[in-house]
Amino acid sequence: MSSHISLGNSKSANQPYDQEMIDIVDYVENYEINSPVAYETAWNCFMDTLGCGLEALEYEACTKLLGPVAEGITVTNGVKVPGTSYVLDPVQGAFNIGAMIRWLDFNDTWLAAEWGHPSDNLGAILATADWLARTTTKTFTIKDVLTAMIKAHEIQGCIALENSFNKVGLDHVVLVKVASTAVVAQMMGLTRDQILAAVSLAWVDGQSLRTYRHFPNAGSRKSWAAGDATSRAVRLALIAKTGEMGYPSALSAKTWGFYDVSFKGNVFKFQRPYGSYVMENILFKISYPAEFHSQTAVEAAMTLQAAMVAAGKTSDDIKSVSIRTHEACIRIIDKKGALNNPADRDHCIQYMVAVPLIFGRLTARDYEDNIAADPRIDALREKIICIEDATFSADYHDPAKRSIANALTIEFTDGSILGEEIVEYPIGHARRREAGIPLLIEKYKVNLARIFDGPTQERILALSLNYERLTSTPVSEFMDLLALE
Repeated sequence: MSSHISLGNSKSANQPYDQEMIDIVDYVENYEINSPVAYETAWNCFMDTLGCGLEALEYEACTKLLGPVAEGITVTNGVKVPGTSYVLDPVQGAFNIGAMIRWLDFNDTWLAAEWGHPSDNLGAILATADWLARTTTKTFTIKDVLTAMIKAHEIQGCIALENSFNKVGLDHVVLVKVASTAVVAQMMGLTRDQILAAVSLAWVDGQSLRTYRHFPNAGSRKSWAAGDATSRAVRLALIAKTGEMGYPSALSAKTWGFYDVSFKGNVFKFQRPYGSYVMENILFKISYPAEFHSQTAVEAAMTLQAAMVAAGKTSDDIKSVSIRTHEACIRIIDKKGALNNPADRDHCIQYMVAVPLIFGRLTARDYEDNIAADPRIDALREKIICIEDATFSADYHDPAKRSIANALTIEFTDGSILGEEIVEYPIGHARRREAGIPLLIEKYKVNLARIFDGPTQERILALSLNYERLTSTPVSEFMDLLALE
């Protein structure tokens, strides 16, 4: 993976670290980001990710988990949590920010052999930068945060390209933990041996099962799992900072290593070396808070619903809906039967298509119980089927395309047909950046307005939209602006 050659010897074990861990550490320590596209995308990603966290503060299911680890604990010069008055230690600060970011399934997405949401790492990055700036002589600007984001995105995304953790039952947040650990360890100023130790500790750690993402156990842990991973990353980096030993063959050790225990004996495969590819090609969720494999299906459903209205038809007139789709969509979100909670519903393509066909919209509120109780939704869900298209599946994995195609056809009870409506690339795809970014900024404005008064919104927005001013702003100064008294 890396052109920088290093044995990465462990003093405690007197053996070289696995090359996969050496490559990660070489990258975070030595690689210089020179891509203007990566920085511009990271800038947009930074605003969008914070906005997603602010929107989550409207949901009690999220806010009940926020704050100090135990009531009454106070921290001097701690991490400020955007949109709240909390001041926390860096571990709990990472959990709070990470949970907010991911709660509504509205932040960025990376689709590959393993899908995930690399902006989840911002919980660890922002908490660490703010804490260090307030308690040490280290200085961090928002430019430093963007650099760390690019690197965390790259580590998570490059490993995900060819390696499926979901197929062995593990959740993708293992990659959030590993990427965040490496990046924040470097931010804390750990030595090379300490960063290697920290990364090895992340691989040795117990990894989350995907239980909470799938029937019959889909539930709200999927909304705070990334926050949990980022907080664990900060904790492991702090442990490694004490000089705690690492585990050089944490991946490759026979019988006891990650490969044998958790990856069915397989070793990681890599498509490309670490650079800035992932951030440059990240997918934004702009229009709909929906699991990304459904984004194009929802967009197609919105188009068809408008055509239905024009033709004087409603969802009651629908006999069947067919979705021509890709394999990953079927594996993850093709669901029948009861949906027990919002976390279950936003991972069901039938639900995410039914709602826009009925109401002409899909918002975060549409996953709540009061909307889900409408009997038309479940009635329509039963009429929606998914069919794999091999070409769509191939294009999904093709590095030159990376499409997320869905095609919808509606048959009505009178025998008429509407569609097929095909959408290959959602509005948040790199191929539609020019159209997507203005909408992303509008999304950010709406989310700021959920929390802050008019003058504060204007100050935050004026700073956020000025790249030169924003990137030179000290992290703690920016976090002060987003904090409530």
